[in-house]
Amino acid sequence: MSGMATIPGYVVMQPTTLCNLDCTYCYLPERAFNRPMPVAVAEAVAIDVNEWAKDADRFSVVWHGGEPMAAGRAALADLMAPFRGVEHHLQTNATLIDDAWCEFFAEHDLRVSISVDGPAERNSARVTRAGRPAYDRIERGIATLRAHRVPFSVLCVVSDPRPELAAELYRYFLDLDCDVLGINIEEQEGVNGRTNAHAEASVRAFWAALVAEWRRDPRIHVREIEHALRYAGAVLAGTADDVLPRRLDPIPTIAVDGRVFVLSPELAGFSDERYGDFASGNVLRTPLRQILYAAADAPGWVGEFLTGVEKCRATCPYFGFCGGAHAANRYFELGRFDATETDHCRNSKIRLLEGVLDHASAD
Repeated sequence: MSGMATIPGYVVMQPTTLCNLDCTYCYLPERAFNRPMPVAVAEAVAIDVNEWAKDADRFSVVWHGGEPMAAGRAALADLMAPFRGVEHHLQTNATLIDDAWCEFFAEHDLRVSISVDGPAERNSARVTRAGRPAYDRIERGIATLRAHRVPFSVLCVVSDPRPELAAELYRYFLDLDCDVLGINIEEQEGVNGRTNAHAEASVRAFWAALVAEWRRDPRIHVREIEHALRYAGAVLAGTADDVLPRRLDPIPTIAVDGRVFVLSPELAGFSDERYGDFASGNVLRTPLRQILYAAADAPGWVGEFLTGVEKCRATCPYFGFCGGAHAANRYFELGRFDATETDHCRNSKIRLLEGVLDHASAD
């Protein structure tokens, strides 16, 4: 893997900055404001995306706010309309889901992912704008999805990774009947300045315990575990060099006003005196394809980040699994892009792989 690709595997679209919740660990800086994406932005993005989708086995458009459903069904339908030959994905807190939304999901073949952190007592960070617990509304939305037989995946944020939590979480998500489970250990990024440093032994044991629970009843896919197992299998087969892509996916995030942020959606809405506002261009003025070509060779923060990736390659034995620390994690944890190891690396890459291997060696 070397450098950044100029054609992405997916794009992230921000249909609105607004979120109806005010989660304490959220990284988004403008979630209290209702700034909608004009259809002209989606039309501009679709020009290149539709061409890329023709040549790809699979190309995804991910609607991620704010809370995308806060844009409303009519607005979201108008934003989706210019795209052809793509998969549409929606990341939602589930609180606005009702019968009409479920019909919308089916009509537009939307793949739904829910943000929920386990049973009620594990969702203390997920609160309304008035500071009240949101779990009852999340639960009601998920129940409506299930009543309509809409399949869904789940994204769970873990703020306190301990081995004794693993069984509780896994059983909860089994009962929830989701298809795929993603586990994000809380990250220090954006407006969330809380540290994400945890005891090495605890995090490592959390992942090992989660693997044990999954192996007892592997009815759902656990994103992180299966990725680690694929890598371990590739190492044993002598094909580890084929795990990482040849170039980093630019993961372009398109903000409501058309600005394009590469590599880390979490950088959208922030600025720095050294780097500016992190935007690589605006699709209302420059085609997305051109923006990504220019970004791949940019000498600014993207170039600094790619220098950091090469430092990771030279110094970190986990590089073949991780591919280098994420740009936003480097910036928000360490204040620059050419640094190497972050707490996010330790929690969600290094300790993950070690936990999987700990379980395997104890089996």
